[in-house]
Amino acid sequence: MLCLLVSIAAYALEYIEAHYFGRAWLESIVLAILIGAAVRSLFSLSGRYHAGIQFSSKMVLEIAIVLLGASISAEAVMQAGPALIGGIAGVVMLSIGISYSIGRMMRLSHRMAVLVACGNSICGNSAIAATAPVIGANSDDVASSIAFTAVLGVVVVLCLPLLVPLLNMSAAQYGILAGLTVYAVPQVLAATAPVAALSVQIGTLVKLVRVLMLGPVIVAIGVIGAKSGGARPKLSQMVPWFIIGFLGMMALRSLSLIPQAVLPPLHEASTALTVIAMAGLGLGVDVRTVMKAGGRVTLTAVFCLLALGAISLSLIDLLGVA
Repeated sequence: MLCLLVSIAAYALEYIEAHYFGRAWLESIVLAILIGAAVRSLFSLSGRYHAGIQFSSKMVLEIAIVLLGASISAEAVMQAGPALIGGIAGVVMLSIGISYSIGRMMRLSHRMAVLVACGNSICGNSAIAATAPVIGANSDDVASSIAFTAVLGVVVVLCLPLLVPLLNMSAAQYGILAGLTVYAVPQVLAATAPVAALSVQIGTLVKLVRVLMLGPVIVAIGVIGAKSGGARPKLSQMVPWFIIGFLGMMALRSLSLIPQAVLPPLHEASTALTVIAMAGLGLGVDVRTVMKAGGRVTLTAVFCLLALGAISLSLIDLLGVA
C-alpha cells in the first residue's frame, strides 16, 4: 500500500508538471524513485513495511519486465547484430577487470573489490547478491557494496539523459549507453523513458543481454572461488526466471501469437507495474545508510562507473551506431 501511495503521488506530480509547464520534465518513473527515497530517508519506517517494499521492488518489477517482452520482437534483436552482442560481452568483461583493479588500488579487500566490480559491470544489487555467497562475502561487505548501487543508480538515472544534448546522441546511441551503464533493468526504463521509445526498447534489450552475462561470470567466479570454500552458484542465480519470461513473451510477439489489440494494454500494465517497482526501489534507498558505507567504497564505485561509461561510449563509436 505504501508503494501504491508513492506511485499515485508520482503520477499526480507528473500530471501537475504537464498541466502547468506543458510537459513532464520528470516522469512518474523517476518521481517514484525520488519520493520513495525521500520517505525512507526522512521517516523511520517500521519493519512491517519491509516485506511489501521488497515484493514491489522485486516480484512486481520482474512481472513488469516479462510483460515488457511483448513490446520487443526478434527482429529488433536481429537488428542489434552479433557485433553489438559481442561488444556487450566484451564491455562487461573489460569493466570487471578494470573495476576490480580500481578497487584493489583503493585498498579494498579482495571480496569487496569483486562485489563492487560485478555490481558495477553487470546488474547492481542482483549481481552483488548472486556473487556474495559464491566468494564467501560477509554481510558487512554486501551491505556496503549494495549501498553504493542504490544511490549511484538513482544519480545515473537522473543525470544520464543530460548527455543526449551534450553529446548530440541519437535515440539508438543513448539506448545502448543506458543499457550498458545503468545498474538495474527498471533504472534503464527510468533513464530512457524521458528520451524516446526507441531508447527504451534498445536500452532494455542491451541491458538484458548484459544481465545474461551474470551466468558465465558467476560460473567463472565459482570455479575460481571453489578452492577457497565458496558456495557453488545455483541455476536460478545464473538465469533469473524473468529473463526466460521476457524471452518467451518476445517469442510470442515475434510469432504473431499476441493479438495487436492486446499489445497496448500490456505495455500500459508494464509501465504501471514499473512505477510501483520504482517506488519500492526508492523506499529501499536510505541516504543515511550510504553515509556509513565509507569513502573508499564510494570513490571506487564512482571511478568504476566513469570507466564503464568511457568503455561504453568507445563501443558505440567503434560499432558506428547512427
